[in-house]
Amino acid sequence: MKDRVSRFFWKITPKNGVSRFVGSMAKKRFSRHFIPFYIKKFQIDLNPVKKPVDQFESLLDFFVRELNAEARPIDTDPKKVTSPVDGVITQMGKIEEGTIIQAKGISYRLEDLLAGDSKTDQFFNGQFATIYLSPRDYHRIHSPISGEIESLTYIPGNLYPVNESGVRLFPGLFTQNERVISYIDSEFGQVALVKVGATNVGSIKVTYDQEIATNAGRKQQKNKKIYPKAIRMKKGEELGRFEFGSTVILIFEPNMINWLPNISKGISIKMGQPIAEVIPRKKD
Repeated sequence: MKDRVSRFFWKITPKNGVSRFVGSMAKKRFSRHFIPFYIKKFQIDLNPVKKPVDQFESLLDFFVRELNAEARPIDTDPKKVTSPVDGVITQMGKIEEGTIIQAKGISYRLEDLLAGDSKTDQFFNGQFATIYLSPRDYHRIHSPISGEIESLTYIPGNLYPVNESGVRLFPGLFTQNERVISYIDSEFGQVALVKVGATNVGSIKVTYDQEIATNAGRKQQKNKKIYPKAIRMKKGEELGRFEFGSTVILIFEPNMINWLPNISKGISIKMGQPIAEVIPRKKD
């Protein structure tokens, strides 16, 4: 009964409009007065933050705070894939026959996550990892591998919460929410980096394309962009950011990676930390 009430509440709540409002308020200068409360509530460690708290112009400015370079060292081994974000691995494993696990007893189709993209078949029977970012986490997104971004897909959608209760309440949640997918082509294979929107995510930004606007308040359509000149990304280079928290899903081609022994469901990871090792491709 409680779950049914919660589902009904979230279905009737104007999630996108509320999220835009929260995002716009968090950009205003008066919101900087809430920064100390935010720090205390979420027990945020200020040691790695690049600039003093009193220099942030708004709550959103603090939320997307930059860290000192030494705070998140990037593993330099070219055969290692690194985490693109700080967060918790909520699910990971093999994409069995095009199906991805969302939670215990709940799964969704890869084709739906990628909105029927022509690249879907490349990832069939590949590997995936879902990483949840809490409000206390660092919210910039970095490339997990060196390569080139050849295309991007923006898919408009809902903004249901992506926390533990949201994942449990809404089957296929990640296929319903707004998302931006960056396809990174590397010498080891392709990686799809799926950035999933959530309640109170004012927007998702990517550093390489200023034209991409999510949750913009007007009726938006799916937007597939192929870049005439591929955008080079070094491993660890900033790729985008969440303007309030959400989830990243990494999708790998089959026989591209092996997870490192210390990487498993339920652990906390940091951006730049190695999570997998690529399998060298056989030369023809």
